[in-house]
Amino acid sequence: MLRQLFARCAPVVFLLLAAAPLLAQEPQNEFVPLSEVPRTEQIPAAPFVFVAYAIVWLAVLFYVWTLWRRQGRVERELQDLQHKMGSRS
Repeated sequence: MLRQLFARCAPVVFLLLAAAPLLAQEPQNEFVPLSEVPRTEQIPAAPFVFVAYAIVWLAVLFYVWTLWRRQGRVERELQDLQHKMGSRS
């Protein structure tokens, strides 16, 4: 099945790779001073950095919380097993 998929996709991939140079932009032949380059809108980076750090910290806290819950469940199961083993002897 994988060979059939490869056999069907390979010609398309090779065609795209062969056409890539034709689709490339023309190289710039001369130097353009920075004053002549059109200005683009600048977005402040601080809010994005803050949001990125907040997402990472939330992910870490969620992971630690799930580990804490799992560890508590395992400890309860071990106590139950110890109680059952103690009552048998």
